[in-house]
Amino acid sequence: MKNDALPPVVLVLAGHDPTGGAGIMADGEAVAANGGWALTVPTALTVQSCADVRRVVPADPAVMEEAVEALAEMPVAAIKIGLLADAATLAAAERIVRRFPGVPVVIDPVLKAGGGAELSTPALCQRFVDKLIGQADLLTPNRHELARLTPEMGGVDDTDRAVALLSAGCQSVLVTGTDDPRPGSDDDTVTHTLHTPESARQWHWPRLPGTYHGSGCTLAAAVAARLAAGEALAPACEQAQRFAWQSLAHGYRPAHGQQLPNRFYTHRH
Repeated sequence: MKNDALPPVVLVLAGHDPTGGAGIMADGEAVAANGGWALTVPTALTVQSCADVRRVVPADPAVMEEAVEALAEMPVAAIKIGLLADAATLAAAERIVRRFPGVPVVIDPVLKAGGGAELSTPALCQRFVDKLIGQADLLTPNRHELARLTPEMGGVDDTDRAVALLSAGCQSVLVTGTDDPRPGSDDDTVTHTLHTPESARQWHWPRLPGTYHGSGCTLAAAVAARLAAGEALAPACEQAQRFAWQSLAHGYRPAHGQQLPNRFYTHRH
């Protein structure tokens, strides 16, 4: 029997969500569904349900780096970063990224749980901007996260905030409007905007009913998998958005809390 070659490899640094809706398990599913292979290094353990996060326990940063060292022979083609719950794990993530020069890095700034629990602090957000933003080929904040990362900018619009992050060294910013629509926007439409130093591009998707747990993780990990396979940024973002939308549209409804994406919807019988 002939074994197939390993798919494009994505190194995932993210928190563990026991529900599987978000976090490192969600990332692994999204990477696999988009043709990649996920190497998973937890940045935190969490106590949570589909409704909210109750507790976050940051991982040992030395163990994070040791885990990556053990994977040194794996051909990492992209990196996806999610929850970084303290300064020590953020610093470890920065050191890990620097081990892979030239490898595209997708960062999903997980700052607040869908249920409302705070997962970061103003000081940690500032450290995130100062130390890690410059390593990102793509940052995928929702509008709330975009504002949290640019607090000094007051009431300016999303474009100005995205430009500020580009000026801080980020190569591109995909601002998602699923959870926090732009004022005056169509209630039936979700708008995502990709900002680069050269241009801006928007996509519009029908808004789905209900609330979802893990939509941001799903999108960012899917983009990382597509970048690992060699896709250009704009088509990778577009195809990842389509995948995330379909995952939500075919999602699961637990007894309590937010709905869960079905990232293997094409295999549903």
